[in-house]
Amino acid sequence: MISSQENIMLGLSGSPRTAFNTKSISLLLNEKRDNSLTKKLNYYVQKGLLLNPRKGIYAKRNYNPEELAGLVFVPSYISLEYVLQKSGVVFQYDSAITSVSYLSREIEMLGQTFRYRQIKGEILYNLEGIERLDNINIATPERAILDMMYLDSECYFDNLNGVSKKRLLQLLPIYNSARLNERIYKLFK
Repeated sequence: MISSQENIMLGLSGSPRTAFNTKSISLLLNEKRDNSLTKKLNYYVQKGLLLNPRKGIYAKRNYNPEELAGLVFVPSYISLEYVLQKSGVVFQYDSAITSVSYLSREIEMLGQTFRYRQIKGEILYNLEGIERLDNINIATPERAILDMMYLDSECYFDNLNGVSKKRLLQLLPIYNSARLNERIYKLFK
């Protein structure tokens, strides 16, 4: 017979997810979210089988930092410099994972910097231009450009060749900003 302690590790190791909060673990394993669950999880942290980078957040040893970024502040999605760098729109390297959220913070967990920028709720909750890939919410390059231009009037892009102007213009109404509209039209003149 498998103990509830062993059931936790079997359930987590069998999941494709690599990072969890206590709520997602409780749902995954059909366990009560209480001190008992936390004690069991902390046992595995002490044994070195799980990581606990932040209160209420747990990760497998081979965790995906992008997945972890989405658990720190909910709701949030990866965007800005990180997406633009990965898609070749900006060339300057920064190892931080940048996200958009309901608040602005910079934190370090497990040797990785996570940077969050605050954006208005109606923009944050609009899912157009945000893809869900392997438990990660990540902006398309077009959405990341708009997020960047909305939050930073001094931003610069090195390469817009792979960017869909049509998609950019479709996403523009999300921001409801005359100033952003003007900047986008100037960008593509």
